[in-house]
Amino acid sequence: MSMTFQSASYSHTGMVRSLNEDACLALAERGLWVVADGMGGHAAGDYVSSLIVDALRGVPPLSALGVYIDALRQRLEDINHEVREETLRRGVKMMGSTVVLLAVRDAEGACLWAGDSRLYRLRDGVLESLSHDHSYVQDLVDSGLLSEAQARVHPRGNIVTRAIGVEERLELSRVPLRIQAGDTYLLCSDGLNKTAEDHEIRDVLGHPDPYEVVRSLVHLGLTRGAPDNITAIVVKAS
Repeated sequence: MSMTFQSASYSHTGMVRSLNEDACLALAERGLWVVADGMGGHAAGDYVSSLIVDALRGVPPLSALGVYIDALRQRLEDINHEVREETLRRGVKMMGSTVVLLAVRDAEGACLWAGDSRLYRLRDGVLESLSHDHSYVQDLVDSGLLSEAQARVHPRGNIVTRAIGVEERLELSRVPLRIQAGDTYLLCSDGLNKTAEDHEIRDVLGHPDPYEVVRSLVHLGLTRGAPDNITAIVVKAS
């Protein structure tokens, strides 16, 4: 089944931070979308997130999805090694970034991620998170020790358990996807989902214009004070 995709991206520093450590890539013509949320402060987090986006842009758009995903995974593993070497070279404590990517070939898709940047899908009015956060608070939620509402405001909500550059061996999660006409996908940094409720995200994603959707989602975060950078990519399948 031949599918077409429309997408738009938007990133904002937010209302508190002085630097945008998020980076994103929206290549509808290649069937690739990426959000990276850098960690490590000035000249560190933004370096890593930009490195991820630039490196994945350079991966040839191979026709077979499985082969393409393997190439993207290998490039992320290479970046993990590069970041760890750069961290040692600079003599800093930590440099890293979360990453979430969506790659598609017609009706077949796959998501790779490490950290708490997310991929959502809106299908027939139902919003579903397709990724599962690698984070301290998500582990508490999974154990039944925290509710979703408590997790959103937990003081250690910024601690991720997987990310590019954090461990010697990079662990990426992967989920296969079947794309349907009418699907809407959202890739975002945690600056969005920690300020906007799922039902609000669902309502905005229903708008037909991807550009209007990303602008509205980021604006929603800004009206809540946006203590973190906010990045959103919206992909609509038809």
